[in-house]
Amino acid sequence: MRFDILTLFPEAFESFLKTSIIGKALNKKKIEVNLFNIRDFSTDKHRKVDDIPYGGGAGMVLLCQPLFEAIRFVKKLKRDKAPVVFLTPQGKTLDQLLVETLVGDTKGKRIILLCGHYEGIDQRVRDSLVDLEISIGNFVLTGGELPAQILIDSMARLVPGVLGKKESHEEESFSRTLEGMLEYPHYTRPEEYEGLRVPEVLLSGHHKKIEDWRYSQCRKSLLERKK
Repeated sequence: MRFDILTLFPEAFESFLKTSIIGKALNKKKIEVNLFNIRDFSTDKHRKVDDIPYGGGAGMVLLCQPLFEAIRFVKKLKRDKAPVVFLTPQGKTLDQLLVETLVGDTKGKRIILLCGHYEGIDQRVRDSLVDLEISIGNFVLTGGELPAQILIDSMARLVPGVLGKKESHEEESFSRTLEGMLEYPHYTRPEEYEGLRVPEVLLSGHHKKIEDWRYSQCRKSLLERKK
């Protein structure tokens, strides 16, 4: 899976790309991440990428010119139909089903992520070149870099070979396998700790009973969450 990222702050990804499972996935070449600095596409001698909004108002808006040039450049790097995703609070809220859909639709090939900043980007970019807008929640951040990292993390872990076992992501909260429910509780050794015991059913070795118990716990968590 390849992620091409358009950002004003490539350095914001340095630690993220070296850490834990994402770092290992990159080393194993299970995923590929390429960073493109939007400022490199500005024709302004000072590499200016923003200006005041027409009609007045606070803040600055990212210009058409560098964004059009940057997106077109990245799209031409490969002959594919990689979607351009803009990270914005106004987008569709990210959830596990959307993550699974994105991985399925791209068939593990490529996705282009556009990280906004300031008050946002010129609407003409959104109308002409953006295929999908995604939000990570009903709140506002200073830029799209953190949302991009969250999207990369959530998609990368579904790529075969990134996690240890296929079941690691199949039976987890909000997945299609669990019908959108929360994941069941997990326990490990010892069987008892400070008087707290592991449920007997998990020690029984009876796979059907364990499966039924886990499903009941998923249902219970879902109902409690809806209260």
